[in-house]
Amino acid sequence: MSAQIADLSAEAERQLSQHLWDPTEEDAALARKTASGLAEAVGEAAAQERLPVIDRLEHLREALAVLAIALARIHGPLAWYLAQSCTALSPVLRWRALPADRQSSFGTVVPSSSDLADAERAVRRLHTALTRAATGTGTADTGTDGCEGRSDI
Repeated sequence: MSAQIADLSAEAERQLSQHLWDPTEEDAALARKTASGLAEAVGEAAAQERLPVIDRLEHLREALAVLAIALARIHGPLAWYLAQSCTALSPVLRWRALPADRQSSFGTVVPSSSDLADAERAVRRLHTALTRAATGTGTADTGTDGCEGRSDI
């Protein structure tokens, strides 16, 4: 997931830096609000890793809800970016934290610790990319986790 979000974010930054996408004020405001919601949903890595799986999954689903609500309120390039981000994070919807037998779990699976960490990294990358989109600039390197400049991650 994190790799997919990194690719999407790189494309967004390329479009921004080449002025192929010039976010409107509405885009910028929604990008800021969405970035804030993502930061509230998924905290810094060390804190997330200390949480029980059920809480981590809840936070990831909250992040997806933030994206879905934002997507419902916008059109154009930001909507397309948010839609693809939701698609990249959609495996979260198949995850469960509670024990269940295969016949009664509706095809859900328990994620591994690395699955959870990857999804959380993806949300943090989205936060960073949306913050940059809100300024209308595509700035270069997002590093390994896409969270430079964030003291809370």
